[in-house]
Amino acid sequence: MAHISDTTPVSVGAGSLAHSRGATWRDRIFPFWNLVFLVILAATMIVPFLNVLAVSVSGPLASSRPGIHLWPEAFTFEGFRTVWVNVGLERAFVNSVIVTSIGTTLHVILASLAGYVLIQKDLPGKKLLVAFIIGTMAVPSELIMIPLYVVMKQLNLLNTLAALVISGLVSGFSILLMRNFFAGVPYDLAESARIDGASDFRIFTNIYLPLSKAGVATIALFELVGRWNQFLQVILFINDSSKYTLQVALQTLVTENMSTSGTSMVTPNVRMAGIIIAILPLIAIYPFMQKYFVQGISLGAVKE
Repeated sequence: MAHISDTTPVSVGAGSLAHSRGATWRDRIFPFWNLVFLVILAATMIVPFLNVLAVSVSGPLASSRPGIHLWPEAFTFEGFRTVWVNVGLERAFVNSVIVTSIGTTLHVILASLAGYVLIQKDLPGKKLLVAFIIGTMAVPSELIMIPLYVVMKQLNLLNTLAALVISGLVSGFSILLMRNFFAGVPYDLAESARIDGASDFRIFTNIYLPLSKAGVATIALFELVGRWNQFLQVILFINDSSKYTLQVALQTLVTENMSTSGTSMVTPNVRMAGIIIAILPLIAIYPFMQKYFVQGISLGAVKE
């Protein structure tokens, strides 16, 4: 009996140990293959970027060699100078900055004002307004391109940067996102401010906006990226090449056989330098807005 009692726990312990080892082995399979998948997915994005960066700072002859370049050859910034000065990407960059900065600022202001209106308790037909705004989100932007073109033509805004600013000036997503953030602000704060004589505008600017920085940063980042990468609207509304924004000018640079003078052609390092110039502003801005952006995405779900 003593022998049996001594060996029984051992066999049970061995079985438990084997089961534990099996569970540990199975638990490691998914993280391993998940890591492999993520590494491959990251490589599909990192390798092309490294190739663009390496070619952009390579010499004209070295950049023309076929294959993937992960390290620059004949290091030089000549491509950046050429694309900025000789090719004339500077004007397109300025146009993009104007359209993006003004358009994003107005978009954030209008979305915030509309979101503030929708949280008022005494607003008549509030649910109907919210339903209408949600309905606009189901309409593809391509579906209203022709009507929007007709409106711009009637307003004499074709071939102007104002047409690019007005296009997409408001969106249902941004309005509802700001409404949800404002709804999370304690209503008693606004009531106390009203009792003290504060106006709605002061309540909006001094209470709601400071407490909803994450929402403002979220819609600002979405709008900034969208306007900076604007392409279809530019082709639709702009015919004058001097008013092209960066993405359209870059598309022309990459796809067409342009020349910087009568004899010199645009080499791959010049094209890649243009691509780097186009993405650098977004890379520079995103780290400062990331924490607000993540918070805005997690807290700003559309709800009623």
